[in-house]
Amino acid sequence: MASTTSPALSVSKLDFQYLSSQRNITFSKENLHQVKMPRRMSKFSGFESNGFILFSSLSGQIGEGSFPSPEATANNNAPEVQVQSSIWNWRGYSIRYQHAGNSGPALVLIHGFGANSDHWRKNIPVLAKSHRVYSIDLIGYGYSDKPNPRQFGESSFYTFETWGTQLNDFCIDVVKDEAFFICNSIGGLVGLQAAVMEPQLCKGVMLLNISLRMLHIKKQPWYGRPLIRSFQNLLRNTDVGKYFFKTVATPESVRNILCQCYHDTSQVTEELVQKILLPGLEPGAVDVFLEFICYSGGPLPEELLPQVKCPVLIGWGEKDPWEPIELGRAYGKFDSVEDFVVLPNVGHCPQDEAPDLVNPLVKSFVARHAALSASISTAT
Repeated sequence: MASTTSPALSVSKLDFQYLSSQRNITFSKENLHQVKMPRRMSKFSGFESNGFILFSSLSGQIGEGSFPSPEATANNNAPEVQVQSSIWNWRGYSIRYQHAGNSGPALVLIHGFGANSDHWRKNIPVLAKSHRVYSIDLIGYGYSDKPNPRQFGESSFYTFETWGTQLNDFCIDVVKDEAFFICNSIGGLVGLQAAVMEPQLCKGVMLLNISLRMLHIKKQPWYGRPLIRSFQNLLRNTDVGKYFFKTVATPESVRNILCQCYHDTSQVTEELVQKILLPGLEPGAVDVFLEFICYSGGPLPEELLPQVKCPVLIGWGEKDPWEPIELGRAYGKFDSVEDFVVLPNVGHCPQDEAPDLVNPLVKSFVARHAALSASISTAT
């Protein structure tokens, strides 16, 4: 286990390469898991002896460390970060986003299906101490507008292309800079789609339990596809869909769903249930919900990853019951993916269930590529 007197921080193999170049340290496969983060690179102190271990597809065990105690966190002398909520007008629609931080690289946090920017409430204040952090409600979700999909006729509106365009426009209009996209679940498809569409705006993508899209039409046997389309039409065009939504949009149902996808169910608090449920009771939410669960087209992760020009890091909660890690590991083989990091004893939403694992991983990923970009700029 890690020493209680010297901070150790779990990072990916790529971080060790960066640190080696900075500190003239040589790392071998044998001693890689024993390496500790230099104090100047870590703001953590007072680590306890009950530690954690992260695993990398490139290096096996890549780090052993421990969480800061609540007392140590409370004693942090850093000023309190104020998270603000604002509205951005995008193509005539009101889009809610949250933001904090005045300096450092820009991060845009992108939520998953049925969630919103509040799902990053445990990450924004921490990351904003050294970054400009933005968390957006994708159109149709959270407290952003929810236009009725039927008003667009035969054209689908709630697609990854729509959300990817929204994300890129957000970087141009609000962030006013290139950014790192930090994504969970279907938010990972949004981040990848945006990076493919406007590669100059994205400095890197972190994917946390990206959706495998197992219900995609391409992943269904040919003989089952007509049945799937019939079921989708039933949900979208009859009262069956609205009845189904009513059974889901209750505190009990939301709590049960979250308890399925969180390995540590103690993290499924009443606050979390309300943060997820209340935006789903907003006018128009039912139509967006039904439209997306009937959306079985669009891109797959395996189609977007080969097109991405920026670095990608994948983090995966190993206890995810919806997106099995055994299938997710295949994404680590793409050239654009620099590492695949296993998050032990964590479910589908690592950023909320285990922020003490995710926040350092985000910081190390961003620091590495921000430093490399700075080095390249200086050299040229």
